[in-house]
Amino acid sequence: MRVVVAGPAARQVERLPESAAAAVIETFGAIGANPYRLGKPLRFELEGLWSARRGPYRVIYEIDASRRRVIIIAVGHRSDIYRRR
Repeated sequence: MRVVVAGPAARQVERLPESAAAAVIETFGAIGANPYRLGKPLRFELEGLWSARRGPYRVIYEIDASRRRVIIIAVGHRSDIYRRR
């Protein structure tokens, strides 16, 4: 699947430490290759979104199967990424 990074998520990646940003960007490719295997579906108010782990960071994304693309919604530390929405 094609990976599309939303504007806010791109800015969040830019704010990460360099080593963390490189690891998260590497994860984008893995998510595109198999988004259902790498992440887990979220529940409650985040239903419809998925979360993938990369160390202490999380990548929140949406799968658009009809257009064969994955949209990266947010990237951040696990301690606060779920509170922002």
